Amino acid sequence: MLQKLHIQNYAIIDEIDIDFSASLNIITGETGAGKSILMGALSLILGERADSATLMDKERKCMVEGFFKSNGRKEIKQFLKANELDIEEELTIRREIAVSGKSRAFINDTPVNLGQLKALSSLLVDLHQQFDTLELGDSDFQREVLDALAGNGNLLQDYATVYNQYSKAKKELQELQQQQATANTALDYNQFLFDELDEAGLKENELEELDAELKLLSNAENVKQQLGAIYFELKDSDLPIVQQLKSLSNKLNSLSQYHASIDELIKRLIGATAELKDIGDELEAIDESVLYSAERIQIVNDKISLGYKLLKKHNVQTTAELLSIKETLQQKLNDILNISESIIAKEKATEELLQKCTQQTGVISTNRNNAIKPFTEKVNALLAQVGMPNAQLKVQLQKVALHIDGADNIEFLFDANKSNRFEPLRKVASGGELSRIMLCIKSLVAKKLQLPTLIFDEIDTGISGEAAKQVGVIMKELAAGHQLLAITHQPQIAAKANAHYFVYKSTKGNKVNTAIRLLTNDERITAVAQMLSGEKPTAAALENAREMVGN
Repeated sequence: MLQKLHIQNYAIIDEIDIDFSASLNIITGETGAGKSILMGALSLILGERADSATLMDKERKCMVEGFFKSNGRKEIKQFLKANELDIEEELTIRREIAVSGKSRAFINDTPVNLGQLKALSSLLVDLHQQFDTLELGDSDFQREVLDALAGNGNLLQDYATVYNQYSKAKKELQELQQQQATANTALDYNQFLFDELDEAGLKENELEELDAELKLLSNAENVKQQLGAIYFELKDSDLPIVQQLKSLSNKLNSLSQYHASIDELIKRLIGATAELKDIGDELEAIDESVLYSAERIQIVNDKISLGYKLLKKHNVQTTAELLSIKETLQQKLNDILNISESIIAKEKATEELLQKCTQQTGVISTNRNNAIKPFTEKVNALLAQVGMPNAQLKVQLQKVALHIDGADNIEFLFDANKSNRFEPLRKVASGGELSRIMLCIKSLVAKKLQLPTLIFDEIDTGISGEAAKQVGVIMKELAAGHQLLAITHQPQIAAKANAHYFVYKSTKGNKVNTAIRLLTNDERITAVAQMLSGEKPTAAALENAREMVGN
C-alpha cells in the first residue's frame, strides 16, 4: 500500500507531500493542472527512464519518494531476501535525478539498480494508464487471471516442482545420450587397442625380465663355462680352495694355545670356508639351471618383439606404462557400459516424471476449462454495466507442449460490436475499452490474487452518465479490499472517493507551481458540482453533488 508520496523539484512541482488512504483515492483537477505530472513523478519510482529536463530548478536535484507498507506479502519478502535488502514492513523507494542528469535509485536507503527497482515496484504498484495494453494483452497475465479464478494456485506450485524435475531429468538424459554418441565413435578403436594389449598378456616388468633372460640364453655356453671353472676351483680341483682353507684352519688351531687372538681368527677362517662352500654350491646350481634352448630363445624373442611393437605404438618405454594404458582402456569401455545402464535408468525416471506432469496438467486444464464460462459471463455482464453492452470477451484454450505453466496456451479474444469476429484482445481493443475491461477483470480476481496498489489513469475516457456511475460502483467495491488511486474527469466516479485530492496551479513568486490538497467533505461537494455544471455550479448541481457524495 502506498502511504505517502513526496515529490521535490519535478517539472512544475516545487515540493509536495500526499498522504493516501487505504481505500479509494480520487484525483481530479482541471486539464493542464498537473495530474499527468503526478503520474510522471510516480513512474520514476516505478523504474521509468529519468531525464534532467524534468528538473524545475536546474541547480538542485529532483527527488521522488514513495513510502509503502508491504502488508506481509510473501513475494515482497522473497524479493528483499534474494537481493540482500533489509526485510522490513515499511519500505521507502527513492529516485534522485542529479543536475547532471545522472539518476540513482534506493530501497530503504540502499542503492539499487533500475532492474531491481522495477522488480520491487511491480510488486507494490499496478499502474494502468490509458492506451497501456501491455499487461492485459500479456499471456502470462491472462493465464494468472484464469488460474486465480480456477483455484489452480497450489496445483501449479506442485506441478512447477515436478516439471522442473522433469526438465532437469530430460536435460541429463540428453547429456548422457550425447556422451554415449561421442563414446561410441571411439568404441571400436578402443576395443581393438584393449584386445591387442589383453592378448599380449603382459605381466608386471615382463619385458624387462625377458630382456635379461634373452641375454642369458644367448650367452649360455660362455656363462656355463665360466661358472664351471669358478666352482671347480672352489670345490673340485686337485687342491680346491675350500679344502685348503680347512687345512689352514687345522694348522692355526694348533697355535691357539700360544696367543689369545688366534681363536677369533680361527672362527673367521671357518666362517669364510663355509661361505665359499655355499658360493660354490650356488654357482653349481646356477650352472645346472642355465640351459641353452633355441626354442625358448625363439619364444622370448617373439614376446619381446610383440612388446616392443606395442611400446612403439603407444609411445611409451616400459611394461608398466603399457599396463596402465590397458587399464585406462578398460575403464573407458566400462564407462560406455555404465552410460548405457544410466541411460536406461534415466529414461525410466524421465518417463515417470512426464506421466506425473501429464496427470497434473490434466487436472489444471480441466479447472481452467471449468472456469472459462462463469468468468466470461461475469466479465461480459460487467462490460455491459460500464457502457459496453455489445462487447464480448471470449477465452481460447489450446493444448500445447508441456511448459512451466502447464500444457495450455491461453488467449483472451474480444469482439466490440457483436460481429462474432473475435480477435486477440491486445490487437483490437481501444485504450478506453482496455481500461474498462481491465477494471472488470481485476474486480473479479481481486479476492483471488494479492493485487498491489491499483492506479487507474483516466479510466473514464469515452464514458459518462450511467456507465461512469457503474465504473465508480465497481471501483468502490474493489477498494473495499485494495488500495486504488484513480485520476478521473467524471463526477460519478469522483463522488465514490474515500479520499478526494484536487490538483491545481498556484503562483509562487514568478513561477507557476502544481499543488495538491485533500478536500474536505464540503469541498468535495463543490468539486463534484463543478464537474457537473462548470466553474460556478448552480444550486441544482450542488444539490445533485451532495446527493452523489452522500450515496
